[in-house]
Amino acid sequence: MLESYVPVLILFLIAVFIAAFVITLSALLGPRRSTPRKLAPYESGMDPVGPAIRRIPVKFYVVAMLFIVFDIEVVFFYPFALVFRQLGPAGLAAMGVFFLVLLVGFVYEWKKGALRWE
Repeated sequence: MLESYVPVLILFLIAVFIAAFVITLSALLGPRRSTPRKLAPYESGMDPVGPAIRRIPVKFYVVAMLFIVFDIEVVFFYPFALVFRQLGPAGLAAMGVFFLVLLVGFVYEWKKGALRWE
């Protein structure tokens, strides 16, 4: 049974070897001279102005987390759609419960104002 995993193991070892080879080759052949100009932060070809650390409102993080959570949960609908006919009524009921939980979470976030952009 483990014989079927041999191609995956070989592919993994080849990928690790190529990554290690490229990193080692880069370290050996790459330039090593550091100048203050090279060590300076680079953004759009302009010299940095102001502090590097800025305060970012928490709303950005909340919206990002909500997007990730709901996006990942919605991905589960695709496999369900592929095997919908084989699952029958029990599968439909299970996905209905999943959708209901997802909908309750979405309505809760909406009512809390987490989706309102000000």
